[in-house]
Amino acid sequence: MTTRLDKPIKRELEHNGVLYTVTIAPEGIRVVEKGKRKGRDVTWATIISGDAELNEALRISVDATRTTDDKTDPSN
Repeated sequence: MTTRLDKPIKRELEHNGVLYTVTIAPEGIRVVEKGKRKGRDVTWATIISGDAELNEALRISVDATRTTDDKTDPSN
């Protein structure tokens, strides 16, 4: 039997030596670097619909087409 997700659950995660706070909530998932305020939010609708995978594939595709100068220039 599973438990209904009716309030946020926070857990700490270490990835590549960096600590993150992961919040699993009824609205979705939020990942924030420990000590920071801004992070990444993904709604359950985005995850379930497959849009999260599509967005990641698009980001990889766009990054692959950028030149090295574009990647180091913050105005792009």
